[in-house]
Amino acid sequence: MRTADFDFDLPPELIAQQPAGERDQSRLLVLHRAGGRVEHRQFRCFPEYVRCGDILVLNDSRVIPARLRAINRQTGGHFELLLLEENGVNDWWVLLRPGKRAPVGTQMALCDRTGRPAGAAATVVQTNDQGHRRLSFSGVADIIQELDALGEVPLPPYIRRPGAGPSQEDRARYQTVFARAPGSVAAPTAGLHFTQPLLDAVRSRGALVCFVTLHVGLGTFAPVKAEELAGHKMHEERYELSAETARLVTEAKRAGGRVIAVGTTTVRVLESVAASNQGRLQPGPGRTRIFIYPPWEFRVVDALLTNFHLPRSTLLMLAGAFAAPMKTCGREVILSAYASAVRERYRFFSYGDAMLIL
Repeated sequence: MRTADFDFDLPPELIAQQPAGERDQSRLLVLHRAGGRVEHRQFRCFPEYVRCGDILVLNDSRVIPARLRAINRQTGGHFELLLLEENGVNDWWVLLRPGKRAPVGTQMALCDRTGRPAGAAATVVQTNDQGHRRLSFSGVADIIQELDALGEVPLPPYIRRPGAGPSQEDRARYQTVFARAPGSVAAPTAGLHFTQPLLDAVRSRGALVCFVTLHVGLGTFAPVKAEELAGHKMHEERYELSAETARLVTEAKRAGGRVIAVGTTTVRVLESVAASNQGRLQPGPGRTRIFIYPPWEFRVVDALLTNFHLPRSTLLMLAGAFAAPMKTCGREVILSAYASAVRERYRFFSYGDAMLIL
């Protein structure tokens, strides 16, 4: 299957630049895999699709203010840093721009959000095949403890914030209400629609709510550059499956309940663990580079709540696989649903509307 098979036309004005006024005021497209029926609803209606005995699984990773600014100490040139993965205290892999101006040995001074020197520094100590830089930070005990003061919300590039950059509203809204474990450099966006009252409404219908953790990184949002899907290699991402969630999901499945995954990251945790353990959910930490695309057999997840994703993205490919499990026609099914969303003027991408695949 080719990467170009997952292309589609999207009017630029449908790319959401702001979140809905309230989290649950977004729209919800419901795709029924049996028969291909599509419904157009509001997200606050989501609990209507939950049954007694179901289990809703969400990703509780917290987005960190992962975008930093710095100045080259030798030339005065400006850098933008996106923290990718922590190797140890003050030791990070980063996406650095412009990378060509930062060979090994480059020293830079970090700036606060007003552009003033902040007293912290970083040195490029290594590069890798992907062009990422490994930085050693100095002048602070632990750079992660300084991110609230120095870092910016790592909004994706299609969300434009001219001038001062991300707003205070972005700090609150580009984060789920149940975020707990810091580590993501992009939001698990399907969870952004939930409020605590909405989660309570799910529980009131006799369903359980539980959590996994996957720290969103390049594995989720890196573009597919290979012409054939089989040639794409996912970046590893860290996850944690608790013993409680593993037990609750297993028990719900045995009792005939459905596992409703909120977001592609949640799917990747559950299906990665099951694939590594002959279908069993073995709790613990791990790293995954699972790449799900049609045709795919899902061992755990029975329903998927997700946002509308970029053309040619691994997220769209996963949604296509889920739209028709074990079949190659999932591409046609998901792109047909996307065409319906475009006609109905749904809002796309991180701050956009949601899709429920049943």
